Amino acid sequence: MQRSVLWVMLAATLWGTTGTAAFFLGPEVPPVAIGAVTMGLGGVLLALWGGRATLALWRDSSSRWLLLAGALGTITYPLAFYSGMAMAGIALGNVIALGLGPLTAALLEWGVDRRRPSVSWWIASLAALAGIALMAGAKVELGGGRVGNVALGVGLAALAGLAYGFYTYVFGKLADRGHTPRAVAGGVFGAGAPVLLVVLVVTGAPLVATPERVGLVAYLVLGPMVIAYLAFTAALRTLRASTVATIALVEPVIATALAVLLVGEVLGFSAVVGIVVVSVSLVVFSTTRGPQLRS
Repeated sequence: MQRSVLWVMLAATLWGTTGTAAFFLGPEVPPVAIGAVTMGLGGVLLALWGGRATLALWRDSSSRWLLLAGALGTITYPLAFYSGMAMAGIALGNVIALGLGPLTAALLEWGVDRRRPSVSWWIASLAALAGIALMAGAKVELGGGRVGNVALGVGLAALAGLAYGFYTYVFGKLADRGHTPRAVAGGVFGAGAPVLLVVLVVTGAPLVATPERVGLVAYLVLGPMVIAYLAFTAALRTLRASTVATIALVEPVIATALAVLLVGEVLGFSAVVGIVVVSVSLVVFSTTRGPQLRS
């Protein structure tokens, strides 16, 4: 198997474990604290990894507004994403956020850049929205005796998807201006890190209450954030973005499998149908004309 494919598989696998790792931190830990520590500390590490390339992006006055817009997306995404999973479950939260991301990026490309996606793209978009609507009214048992709010959780996961699509779009625009993926990841995530670190200071005390939690936090920062994005960036050097996006679709599969097998989530019929519909839509997203996932 090509090494670059393995890099993408590694990244997608790590991303797929975030919800389960967050679950085992315990209900005493606020989900916003988990999001803040993951992308706050992760953003600092990625900025340091970018080094001079990160600084070059920060000093590029012509890209300043794009940088700030992308930072807003990276601030909103983790806070909404982990909150959505806490309310609606890991499976639904992952699929909804991943499903709305490319649709949001497509709308931005259409509205701002006047690049109209293909007809099949829009059909997939309508199907994804229908699947999300099904999930909003679904019954989900979160596991561990936790009480959720599926409708609110779906709304928060949808907000995460919008933020994800927004910063994905900004990533593409900054790359078009000649900045490397390393510079873009370090610059945008690093720019959003200070706000997330403030949230972490306010809400993060339970994260260090036990050695087990500290270990899980270290995993979330180093695994799904830093190592995953390093692997993803390495894959983009030799694989087309569409190929990377298709392989990365194992993420919601892994997230759902772990949620059911380890966490004990029980999904109602409409939740399962919604997941299938959005997953099929994601396959179409990754193989038709339009902005690509996580690029």
